[in-house]
Amino acid sequence: MRWPISPTTASALARHCRALIRSCAQRSDIAGGHKLHAAAATSGLLTLPQLFVGNVLMQMYAACKDATSARKVFDEIPLSFKDAVDWTTLMDCCSHCGAALDALTLFVSMRREGVPIDHVAMVSLFGTCTKVGNILFGIQGHACMAKMGLDFSVKSRNAAMDMYAKCGLMDNAKMVFDEMPERNVVSWTVLLWGVVKWEGLEKGMKLFDEMPERNTIAWTIMIARHVENGLIREAFDLVAEMVFSCGFCLDSSSSLCSILSSCTQSGDVAMGRWLHVYALKATPDASTDVKFGTALLDMYAKCGQIDAAVRVFESMETKNVVTWNAMLGGLAMHGKGAKALDMFDQMVEEIKPNDVTITAVLAACSHSGLVYEGRRLFDMLENAFELRPSMDNYACVVDLLGRAGRLQEAEAVIRGMPMRPNEVVLGSLLGACSVHRAHDVAERLLKDLTRMHPHNTEHHVLLSNMYALSGKMAKADSFRKDLRNRGIRKVPGISTMYVNGKMHQFAAGERSHPRINEVYLKLDEVIGRLKMAGYVPDTSSQIISGNEEEKERALLCHSEKLAVCFGLMSTKAGTPICIFKNLRICRDCHSAMKMVSKIYDREITIRDRNRFHKFKNGDCSCSDYW
Repeated sequence: MRWPISPTTASALARHCRALIRSCAQRSDIAGGHKLHAAAATSGLLTLPQLFVGNVLMQMYAACKDATSARKVFDEIPLSFKDAVDWTTLMDCCSHCGAALDALTLFVSMRREGVPIDHVAMVSLFGTCTKVGNILFGIQGHACMAKMGLDFSVKSRNAAMDMYAKCGLMDNAKMVFDEMPERNVVSWTVLLWGVVKWEGLEKGMKLFDEMPERNTIAWTIMIARHVENGLIREAFDLVAEMVFSCGFCLDSSSSLCSILSSCTQSGDVAMGRWLHVYALKATPDASTDVKFGTALLDMYAKCGQIDAAVRVFESMETKNVVTWNAMLGGLAMHGKGAKALDMFDQMVEEIKPNDVTITAVLAACSHSGLVYEGRRLFDMLENAFELRPSMDNYACVVDLLGRAGRLQEAEAVIRGMPMRPNEVVLGSLLGACSVHRAHDVAERLLKDLTRMHPHNTEHHVLLSNMYALSGKMAKADSFRKDLRNRGIRKVPGISTMYVNGKMHQFAAGERSHPRINEVYLKLDEVIGRLKMAGYVPDTSSQIISGNEEEKERALLCHSEKLAVCFGLMSTKAGTPICIFKNLRICRDCHSAMKMVSKIYDREITIRDRNRFHKFKNGDCSCSDYW
């Protein structure tokens, strides 16, 4: 990149400068762009708007995702020298950089200043409305598009339909689709996404069969939705048809990542492993693709395979901050605090952490009881990393201190927050109060939490369990009655597991599973063997009417107990069992799982809403600190 020593004219110098700036934009070289900006300013080129150096500079900053600098340069360009491309470029930049309101304001300014609106500006507008969920502005934009006669553009109509679909207005999306005089594969794919999302897999499959043409995205949508619904065999059939019959290829940057995300949500590690092997064989860039590698390690970590996640992480040649955060978050979920701290020390030598990084490390410290290390990290955020603690950071440090019984210190942290604490922060302290039986503080917190989220049942249940454990049954029952009087029901516990490629779900007291009679017979056998080994059901937190026998039966029918019994009877001896639960595992189930792992010589992994518990030889990876 050379600056000419003796240019003949300002026009020639500007032409050379624009070429260099565009080169920086293509390579996202913002450092080089800054130097060229300075050179253009000192040489006087920016004082000559007719040379359009400022326009190219603004587009360079936009390409480098520097919205502040792009806006500053944009504002310095006279109105008569800015065209629709400049306005649209800045709109896109603001939208991608999290300044969606600025992007919408720019569109309004375009209309006010009489700048010609084209279909590119409309696509940008609808995309921004989709991101922030501002459907009212989007509807007005749609009317504006029709009024200006821009609705002839397939791209504009597709963008409008996409906005309606992603905001849940399927009637509007279908209306746009039905009125389109010309449709392409994107039009069909956008409608397919909306139908699958809002109307279900069955209707989505019907539309998929009607599509005159399918692209990779359409196939990916259907495969991912089958995985999310636990229809693994059907998902594999679709993959086979897509790849071997239709000749499509799953590319590592989009399709594979989308399906891996579905595996992560559903907990299906079998499909995830297959995708890993497929990518290594079929896509040459899989081993170097940061996005794919990050999605892959995240899948392994959240499906209970933390060692596999670490291997993927260590094999990656390039890592960004998202990669590090995914790895640290996985270690946190598995209670590997010391490992997370070591990895964090490696990270800060290579890349600057962000608030998500800090949240992951603090959570790892909290799950491992590393109070000193977590508090030290929190206290040094601003000085060492130039980071102001976020709401999630505060929630983690409150949880860290609360678990350790330092409730007064946790309250002091909350009082010192520069913002009002949210439900997560107060809920973390409430959980600690429940563990350490701090009744007065807990009741005060519950009042604040009820005002914030009156339909959240978890806090009432937590407090009623706390009083039950203290022997105050009348007080405990009053919190449950409060929920019933307000017509609010407790979220039911549901445990999910995969056996032979099929998803099985169990609710507490399950009766609908096709093999439920066999499951209850197995449950009787398991409980009998546990009791012979010294197990005594802990009914102290059961807030149900009835005698002790009825309370015990309700406790023994918790969803994870039914799931582990199904796993024991459906898999070979010695096969690991993995269960995913939507709520926090209770104390009694935690104790029972430790005994089951020893008596039946099984490794049992349970992912509850907070973390992983790996039971082996009568012990749990959480060391009973959860």
